[in-house]
Parts: sequence; structure tokens; C-alpha cells
Amino acid sequence: MHPLIPILLLLMAALVLLFLGSRGRQRAGLPTGRVIYTDPKLWGHNEQALYDPETGLTGKPDYLVRQSGRIIPVEVKSGYAPAEPYAGHLMQLMAYCYLVEQVHKVRPPYGILRYRNRTFAVDYTPAWEQRLHETLEEMRQCAKGGMVERSHTEAGRCARCGYRRNCDQGLA
Repeated sequence: MHPLIPILLLLMAALVLLFLGSRGRQRAGLPTGRVIYTDPKLWGHNEQALYDPETGLTGKPDYLVRQSGRIIPVEVKSGYAPAEPYAGHLMQLMAYCYLVEQVHKVRPPYGILRYRNRTFAVDYTPAWEQRLHETLEEMRQCAKGGMVERSHTEAGRCARCGYRRNCDQGLA
């Protein structure tokens, strides 16, 4: 056997693996860069949640990707994309952007919402940050006032809710 044949076979195998890896990254909606964090439910790692003691905000984005010195949070949703991202999904993504800035001391320029069939890159602007803080304050006020009313009519959502045992408004 010619000595170059094993080298050529290894080179071809490496190219196939690079292609498959790139294709998998695209399917997952991840930007180019190094994945530095994954939610444990996705890969089985026990990553620590991001936490900001000033606001009490805690969260686990599905991925954090380091890209040219920036850290981009990525949130993956299992359903099909609406025409525009849902308000709750946008607020969740902005919370992850805020947490990245507080924990890693690097402000992300945007975050990514990945639905089954579409990806949205959403700029993390001062206006979004202000809206996040207003929402957190509104949530604090609701918690102080006692009962918070259920905000939906979806029985399946109630069935999966972590507060189901304590809720007197359950649908399931």
C-alpha cells in the first residue's frame, strides 16, 4: 500500500467530520464561535445558573457562545416560530443578555432565539434593558400584593407548571 493512502483517508475523514459539525451547528441555530456553556438538560452537564445578586435574577440559557471576545446567549425553543417572537421569549432572552453582562462583565450585542424552523437575532439595547428592569419591578410588586392571576387558558401549560400544587386557578 502506498504510504500516502492512510494520510489521504484521515484527511477525508477530518473533512467529513468538519462538514457534519458545521451542519449540526447550523441546525441548532448556533453562531460561529466556541460554546462555553450549555444548559444541563441539553448535554447532561451540571452548569451553574447565571445569577445577579442585585436584582435576584437567575437563569440558565441553553447555550453561551464566545465569539470574538463577545458572549452570545442562545435560547432554543422546541416549537415552530411565530411571525414574531413571543413577548415572553424575548424577555427571557433579554434576561440572559443582562445576566451575561453582570456575570461575565461583557455586554452581549444581541441574543439568539432559535425555533424549530427559524432563528431570530435580537439586539440587546438599552431600551430592552430598561424594559427588563420594569418587568422585574412589576413582578416584585405583584408578589408583594399576594395572588397573581393565571395569564393563559392552556391546560397543557398548567400541567407542566412548577407551581401547580400551590395554585387554585389550575386548568389541568
